[in-house]
Amino acid sequence: MDLTTVSVENIVLIGALLLFISIIAGKTGYRFGVPILVLFLVVGMLFGHDGLGLEFSNPKTAQLIGVLALNIILFSGGMDTKFSEIRPILAQGIVLATLGVLLTALITGVFIYFCTQHFFTAVTFSFLEALLLASVMSSTDSASVFAILGSKGLVLKEKLRPLLELESGSNDPMAYLLTITFIQLIQIGEGSLWRIAGTFAMQLIIGAGLGFLLGRMSVKLMNRINIDNQSLYTVLLLTLVFIIFSITNLLQGNGYLAVYISGLVMGNSQFVHKKTSKSFMDGMTWLFQIVMFLTLGLLVNPLELLPIAGIGLAVGMFMIIVSRPVAVWLCLLPFRKVSIKAKHYVSWVGLRGAAPILFATYPLTSHVREGAIIFNIVFFVTLVSLLLQGTTVPLVAQLLGLAGESKKKLKLKSFDVELSEDIKSVMTEQKVDAALLAKGNRIMDLTLPENALIVMVRRGEQYLVPRGSTVLEPGDVLLQLSD
Repeated sequence: MDLTTVSVENIVLIGALLLFISIIAGKTGYRFGVPILVLFLVVGMLFGHDGLGLEFSNPKTAQLIGVLALNIILFSGGMDTKFSEIRPILAQGIVLATLGVLLTALITGVFIYFCTQHFFTAVTFSFLEALLLASVMSSTDSASVFAILGSKGLVLKEKLRPLLELESGSNDPMAYLLTITFIQLIQIGEGSLWRIAGTFAMQLIIGAGLGFLLGRMSVKLMNRINIDNQSLYTVLLLTLVFIIFSITNLLQGNGYLAVYISGLVMGNSQFVHKKTSKSFMDGMTWLFQIVMFLTLGLLVNPLELLPIAGIGLAVGMFMIIVSRPVAVWLCLLPFRKVSIKAKHYVSWVGLRGAAPILFATYPLTSHVREGAIIFNIVFFVTLVSLLLQGTTVPLVAQLLGLAGESKKKLKLKSFDVELSEDIKSVMTEQKVDAALLAKGNRIMDLTLPENALIVMVRRGEQYLVPRGSTVLEPGDVLLQLSD
């Protein structure tokens, strides 16, 4: 079934069914420790050309969806990152996000060139093509890292979680720059190293500068603009994300870096409806992650992965065992406070995901000679990474003694209320039973913890404003505010 010939109504139905199946698959897979993002890819593959027969072969459309999704993922990741947490590991994160990506690409590129020249002769890459393939896969994927660490509720020692989130959220720009650079070198021939280095520096400086500046301007705009319809604030925020990305690209900066830094700036500033905006961006992040992985899954033909399975497995294992650890250890060598166990763990959590697959569409759309093979190898390596590394993130943390006690987030079931992040208190629910009313059935008779206050009582479908003389009944639910 070619999607280009299907009616709009049926496309909507097919899209809705794919989303529904992905959510159900994700819920089921989570129980068995399978990374949710892998299942989204698998659903796309099952419904694609070699599965149920949905024809989708438009890398340009997939690239557009991926760019939009990566913008939202990076911005939302920046908003959720507290600057107070990343300040102690800022230097390590920046080095890993820049030098670490470059080293990973160079080491992996040399390996790919050597293998395709001597062992896997069915696939032959020139040195520049080998470096291009390695560059596409050189960054850790923010969507995968954010999703796996977030869904597992993993508490890591030695400030490893903010380090991993900072690295994965800020290293995509470097991989993108390397990818575009090697595509240009392949198409136009050898270029000046000084010119390439200058382009690198310019894009990073402009991207970082505009990200900070436009992030600050966005905060002021959100606070000063007066919109009667409060729902439009979230729409405005989403619009600003794409404006920041586009303006930065127009001014020859790196849009992905700008979006991440602007998200970091806004997440650590105060603006109206911030709590609602963060919840909205979280929902949009999951939606676009699902859509992006489904689209990329539809784009690949599983039968085409078989001929490159050998080189794909070799490259994937080499990156996991050699190039990623070597790059991490070299980058963290000057930082003596980072323990050996921490270096091992950072080396292991080098997850590949949607970003490498997205970057692999650029050789396709640029008509690079081995573009299709590059895309298939990147897809295969991503599956290997997610299945091997993604499923063992908590286990490796425990084996290395880096897993802390997991803190269960209390969820309200009877009351749909939230506190501002500025309020350093927590709301909990407590169901009234006979034991609680042992000393009397009035609120003043209850033995409450110190600095605790009952702010609401739910009785069936009624909500009561509590007073000391309010008589409680078994089955009532108390909303309690405490430190």
